[in-house]
Amino acid sequence: MYKKGILFICISVIAMAINAQSVKELNVGDKLSLRGLSVVDDNIVWVSGSKGTVGKSIDAGKTWEWIVVKDYEKSDFRDIEAFSTDVAIIMAVAEPAYILKTINGGKSWKKVYKNTAKGMFLDAMDFTDEKQGIVVGDPIDGNFFLAETVNGGDSWNAWEKTANIVTADTSEACFASSGTNIRTIDKSRFVFVSGGVSSNLFTGSGKIIKLPLVQGKTSTGANSIAIKDSLTYIVVGGDFTNDSATPNSALTTDGGKTWIFPEKSPAGYKSCVEYILGDTWICCGLTGVDITNDNGKTWKQISTTSYHACRKAKKGKAVYFSGNEGRIGMLVY
Repeated sequence: MYKKGILFICISVIAMAINAQSVKELNVGDKLSLRGLSVVDDNIVWVSGSKGTVGKSIDAGKTWEWIVVKDYEKSDFRDIEAFSTDVAIIMAVAEPAYILKTINGGKSWKKVYKNTAKGMFLDAMDFTDEKQGIVVGDPIDGNFFLAETVNGGDSWNAWEKTANIVTADTSEACFASSGTNIRTIDKSRFVFVSGGVSSNLFTGSGKIIKLPLVQGKTSTGANSIAIKDSLTYIVVGGDFTNDSATPNSALTTDGGKTWIFPEKSPAGYKSCVEYILGDTWICCGLTGVDITNDNGKTWKQISTTSYHACRKAKKGKAVYFSGNEGRIGMLVY
């Protein structure tokens, strides 16, 4: 009886913790849109965004160092990938598109990629490890732009071979809303999602899977994908002009062959989803932050504050958020 009582108390405490999440605001007030977010560990956080701005904290968001990248003051850095307090890669979206790298904590940046093609617009990048990464961009001449690096972002090679070309439908593109519409599964596999009149899931093997999210307009479709394992993904999106548009979320456990809709959907349009641990995932967007503890079956809104991106620490448990007005938040229990 005593052991059963202890077990009941432990389960009750865990349940209370799961149901008591909230978002603590760490920074707000700057006239910046922060869509890039990378969390190295529980303490080291990098953000990037408009007006050529990059931010870094090494004390779990208590204080921030703000950097305006010289000669890129008008650039919009929609994604960032950080590996330490010193090493980070940032992506400037469009015309021309740039990728820059720092190895000294942001004191100086090296241009490692430039593309001046008409219509070029980079959307997101993801890395398998500190060496291998991939970036996706909107279609050029009807084909999605893809480039990869195998040397930590020091150089990038565009996919130009016929076998690697990924064709887009008319009025189909990617949303550069949170840097999470492409995800690596391992060194040889990745997936990315699109939106617009058509919304699809693309695999590195060339397979195209129609997504079950709302679509049909340029403002609709998938914005983000998160990976639990090689077969289990959640996609989120919706219609950024209509918060009530659904379905805005779906789960697959078989690599996209079949999809499961939530019994209770996230609230409104969502621009980012992130896998946390076990059966717990989190998503955010213009209408706030939602969390699920049952693999996307039911979602619960824990904040009505708008955030563009949410990312979990690569080495740790912390979850951070970034958004408009220089807003940065952290998940607390």
